[in-house]
Amino acid sequence: MTRRALIISTRVSGLVAGLATVVACAGGTQSRPGPPAAARSQAAPTAPAAPRSKLPPSDWLVVDGAGRTATLSLQVTNPPRSPSALLNGYRAGEARVIVPRGWTLEWNWQNSDSTSPHSLVVMTQREKIPLEGGRPAFMNAMTRMLTGGLPVGQTDQTTFEADEAGWFWILCGVPEHAIKGEWLELQVDPEATSARAEVKQAITPS
Repeated sequence: MTRRALIISTRVSGLVAGLATVVACAGGTQSRPGPPAAARSQAAPTAPAAPRSKLPPSDWLVVDGAGRTATLSLQVTNPPRSPSALLNGYRAGEARVIVPRGWTLEWNWQNSDSTSPHSLVVMTQREKIPLEGGRPAFMNAMTRMLTGGLPVGQTDQTTFEADEAGWFWILCGVPEHAIKGEWLELQVDPEATSARAEVKQAITPS
């Protein structure tokens, strides 16, 4: 090899070595771990609202046309983040029970809310939801311990005759429960020929 060729070869080798060093320092040829998953996430997603299991009326209303009787199976629950306890998944008048005047109503009621006692009473509708349960609109249309409420797991069965036409609340009698939304609606209709339940849009009590 001539002296000139040797000088060119040495310069080229030095240039290649220098470029390799630059690339290595820049991380081009090294595998670098990414940030932890928590660091990559800008913010934790907001937890979705708890689902409210609304039972269709066919699951909790049994109609006996021959016996002129409507039987309600009602369960109180209180899912996380719900603004009030629920009756079969409904609140604030989202469900309405309609019965002909003179029919007999029976209910099988259970408190399945482990956080609070509850009760039930039928009251005549007024301008505002009452602060607590009071005199029932029909004889015997209330659970035991109306304002104190029954603890979790307790049940109540009652039977009464809807002998007066009009609009009524089916509400919890424990203080402040109804005004938070723990109520359904009852209509005793003199023109109705059978009992039924309707699901409607929620009404926020004033």
